[in-house]
Amino acid sequence: MKSSKAQSKATSNPAPTTALELNPKPGNEDWPSRIAVSAYYKAESRGFSPGYELEDWLGAEAEEK
Repeated sequence: MKSSKAQSKATSNPAPTTALELNPKPGNEDWPSRIAVSAYYKAESRGFSPGYELEDWLGAEAEEK
């Protein structure tokens, strides 16, 4: 059984689970939405050709930085 100190340490700093927690800068509450919209327009400009979804998303993220 773990000591209470070990238990509190394990639960005091959980890993980020959402995009907002991964990108916690002030003013970035709508960050995932902005990325999604940008990725959509990238896909639209290609005629929605399949197989480039990740490339569109990562390109949109890079433009936001």
